[in-house]
Amino acid sequence: MSTRVEKLISEYPQMVSQKKCLAYQVAHFRGLSPEDVITSMYTAHHEGERVQTSGTSDKTAQIALNYESRMERLNREWYEHLEKQLLELTDELNFFEGALRALPVEMADVMWDLVVEQMKWDAVEQKYCISHTTVYRMRKKAIVLLDKIYKQHDTAAASYLLG
Repeated sequence: MSTRVEKLISEYPQMVSQKKCLAYQVAHFRGLSPEDVITSMYTAHHEGERVQTSGTSDKTAQIALNYESRMERLNREWYEHLEKQLLELTDELNFFEGALRALPVEMADVMWDLVVEQMKWDAVEQKYCISHTTVYRMRKKAIVLLDKIYKQHDTAAASYLLG
């Protein structure tokens, strides 16, 4: 059995939850405040021994000149990072859900209920009027088929990237 597919099945609810959190963060992005950036810039950075040659420090002037551009850059990079994570997770979930739907019809319905709808085995058995053993066999066969779908996907992606 494929540990990759098993892992996707077991982590599906957490992945959906993570996707919702990321979507919320992207939609309500505020970024770092000017105070946070100034504080991070003002924190002393010791780089070995220093001898002070003048009585005044230009750290305050440097902060005043650079904080706004640094804040914009940090916020832009953080936002892009969140967007990238959301896109990757969305693509992964969409492919997984599509792979579930690509299974033979009855198997696809059973697996959808088990994985996406998070139904208990007893409820699936009652809904489809099948035995516990049949659910087990369907699930086992579905994992083998999903593994083949993922291997085909990986092969196609590798072929595209290398070709």
